[in-house]
This record gives sequence, structure tokens and C-alpha cells, in this order.
Amino acid sequence: MSSRARITLGAAIALSVFTVWGVHYQQNQERESMYQGVVKDDERRLAKMKERQQDFEESKRKRELYERVQTVQETSKS
Repeated sequence: MSSRARITLGAAIALSVFTVWGVHYQQNQERESMYQGVVKDDERRLAKMKERQQDFEESKRKRELYERVQTVQETSKS
């Protein structure tokens, strides 16, 4: 085998190895990026739930205040 053929074979092998490694590296980066998206979605969902709970408690507090100040009459349906 000539030295030119050996160099070509070595370059082809190196390029192939680098390509396979690059694809695996890119897949791992995409997987991590997708996972971080899920984590951020969970954080946003929890923050929204907390905000809704606070709004509910505020509404409940206001209702109790209004019921103490105003008279409320229950209407019965016949």
C-alpha cells in the first residue's frame, strides 16, 4: 500500500469518526435543550398555579370582607 493511499485511508477514517462523534454530540445537545424546555414549562406552570391560588385567596378574602359589610340574602328557587 502506497503512502498516498495510507494518507487517504487515514483521512477518510478520521473524517468518518469525526462525523459520527459530531452527530452524537449534536443529538446530546438537542436532548438537553429539549429537557430544559420541559423544566422551564414546569416552572411556568407552577408559577401560574401559585398566582391563581393567590388570586383565589384574595377573592375569598374580599368576599368575606364584603359579606361582613353588606347584608347578603339567599334566594330560594321554587
